[in-house]
Amino acid sequence: MHARAVAATTTALLGAATLLLPSSDVRAAEDGERPTVIAHRGASAYAPENTLAAVDTAARMGIRWVENDVQRTKDGELVVIHDDSLRRTTDVEEVFPGRSPWKVKDFTAAEIARLDAGSWFGPSYAGARVPTLEQYVHRVDRNRQKLLLEIKNPALYPGIEQQTLKVLANEGWLDRRHRASRLIVQSFSVDSVRTVHELKPGVKTGILGTPSVAELSAYARFTDQINPSHSTITAGYVATVHAFDGAHGKPLELCTWTVNDAETARRVAGYGVDGVITNKPDVVRDATGGS
Repeated sequence: MHARAVAATTTALLGAATLLLPSSDVRAAEDGERPTVIAHRGASAYAPENTLAAVDTAARMGIRWVENDVQRTKDGELVVIHDDSLRRTTDVEEVFPGRSPWKVKDFTAAEIARLDAGSWFGPSYAGARVPTLEQYVHRVDRNRQKLLLEIKNPALYPGIEQQTLKVLANEGWLDRRHRASRLIVQSFSVDSVRTVHELKPGVKTGILGTPSVAELSAYARFTDQINPSHSTITAGYVATVHAFDGAHGKPLELCTWTVNDAETARRVAGYGVDGVITNKPDVVRDATGGS
């Protein structure tokens, strides 16, 4: 066990008193580091989520990292969309009125390509489409951005981990440069994250959620990040995560979500988080000095 892991174990033994520090007791960012700002589903407060327009909006703001969600169509195409249903962010009910409950997995890629994924957000985005994963990574690459990719609902799509990695490889996203600094694959499913690591050990991974301290040692064998909701973390928890070495021999990182106001952004930055996932990347950047 690495010395940092020993320190983490010690922290765990201190119990809840250590982990439930009051919000005023935060670690000052004395080292001058600021959290990475990650545009959640693109700059989704300003453009329809998970569309190319949201990626471009983040790029115009100077935001280097974007987050997205990947799911699979009936005919096996990977598409970028958050919900397992098409209802909320497209006009699927109008285009295919008899196809309730309008699940992504029940529509072909060609059918999904017909849908308007922008009008729900605002008339200026009418005609925006649900992008395929290929289209999405092309745009991220063109914008010289970096990608935090979430495998969504993997239980619905057996084998999606291998398929996602194949698409990334085909599009040039598994070369050394991308793996070193431009790509992270995450999921709420621990099994899915473990599978990604086993298939492509060089790919950096993240576990969404707030694992217990007791789970961190096992998870650190196949992941590099722990990415919890901002409402579930304390300075003590962040420090404990950092005390473990992750799958690639560096301290586990922690990126928290979804932070959309300056006060919360400053609070989590004070905890020492490595990244802040946000619908309003400009607000978080201005509040924390992050980039």
